[in-house]
Amino acid sequence: MSVFIVVNNPEDWPLHVHGAEVIAAKTYLSDPRFSDMRGAKVFNLSRSYRYQSLGYYVSLLAEARGHKPLPSVNTIQDMKSQTITRFVSDDLFELIQRSLAPIKSDDFVLSIYFGSNLAKRYARLSLNLFNLIPDDHQPFVISMASEYFSGKRSRRRTPQTERYDLAILHNPSEEQPPSDAKAIRKFIKAAQQLDFSVELITKNDYGRIAEFDALLIRETTAVNHHTYRFARRAKVEGLVVIDDPDSILKCCNKVYLAELMQRHRIPAPQTSIVNRSNMNAVSSSIGMPCILKQPDSAFSQGVLKVDSRPEFLSAAARLLEKSDLIIAQEFMPTEFDWRIGVFNRQPLFACRYYMVGGHWQIMQHNGGEKAQEGFSEGVALERVPPSVTATALKAANLIGDGLYGVDLKEVDSKVYVMEVNDNPNVDHDIEDAVLGNNLYLTITRGFLTRIEERKGERKPR
Repeated sequence: MSVFIVVNNPEDWPLHVHGAEVIAAKTYLSDPRFSDMRGAKVFNLSRSYRYQSLGYYVSLLAEARGHKPLPSVNTIQDMKSQTITRFVSDDLFELIQRSLAPIKSDDFVLSIYFGSNLAKRYARLSLNLFNLIPDDHQPFVISMASEYFSGKRSRRRTPQTERYDLAILHNPSEEQPPSDAKAIRKFIKAAQQLDFSVELITKNDYGRIAEFDALLIRETTAVNHHTYRFARRAKVEGLVVIDDPDSILKCCNKVYLAELMQRHRIPAPQTSIVNRSNMNAVSSSIGMPCILKQPDSAFSQGVLKVDSRPEFLSAAARLLEKSDLIIAQEFMPTEFDWRIGVFNRQPLFACRYYMVGGHWQIMQHNGGEKAQEGFSEGVALERVPPSVTATALKAANLIGDGLYGVDLKEVDSKVYVMEVNDNPNVDHDIEDAVLGNNLYLTITRGFLTRIEERKGERKPR
């Protein structure tokens, strides 16, 4: 397995590590040989892991390429959370006491280098402390535990026969939620039919996640957002959660998706990853007009169409003020986009999302005014071209087994994946136009099956 030490500037790296190649973060992100390489281990020692910085993208794209990044993006995100603390076991506490008992000075510095210490007497302690930071370390301290167990925030309980508790995270004041009020009511009704007790929760209920068996997120997700923290917390507490944190992390970044589609040879528009040093080269090669995208753009925001090279350079410079990498993509005008809903690795629903009249997107933002949306219609899955459904499944299944919305275009009888969305829209009379209430029952049955499997009440499929 190839081993790489990724740093900001290799000339500043003072050590020679046998069997490892020291490379610059920009080189790892832009050199094609790393995109095509398999089975690499990447030690990401970038100066910053700030969201959308070079260090962040090194770990993110390493995962997309099938490499093993240390630290992983999940670890990077966890390290930022103020609610995450490390649990020191009784055994480790005793080891600390024994190891440090002989020290007589008021101050002591224990230097740990990759789990080792120069003094042999601290070798075991060093290794145990080092092992507290695994790739999948998990948050565990409930910030509201004292209030909860004292009964100050205990949940209203009434006698009930429901077997499991489902929380639906939503934002009542969100302007463009992934599910409208009628769809939320249909989710509740479907879950109650399957003997769930259902409660609508908001971001203020973070400390109560452990009360539930499952979490359905019906609020627009983002990585630097409470929705991601809810998903991480729910996963750690053992809940069945949709959207799961890995899906949020992957789908919310178009740089990751572009790399993933390329690696698995899934047809997509010609795409280039743009940074400050290659702006001129990309603007000459991509062709005009083209599309520029912020990595975490959503609802057609942070997506720009540019018609000339000067316009490209100006728009790219603005977008690069927020992210070290952005996306440049071939412009593919079509009358509508396909949206294929995928759940549990199976197609669930299909829609056509039409462009706004006289505009090139399905949604047009007009400054402070309410955004215009194109016409949308549900389509029976059997009426969808098989190549569209097959391509959507292939793309979604690279992300996981959650709930996804895959956007595709048909151009000259060829199918192209535009993006894979976690947290797809499920609105009444659009996405549920064909299946009706069965769409909501299918999703809630998925929750029920997964809960039973986790609790050992049903054999895994």
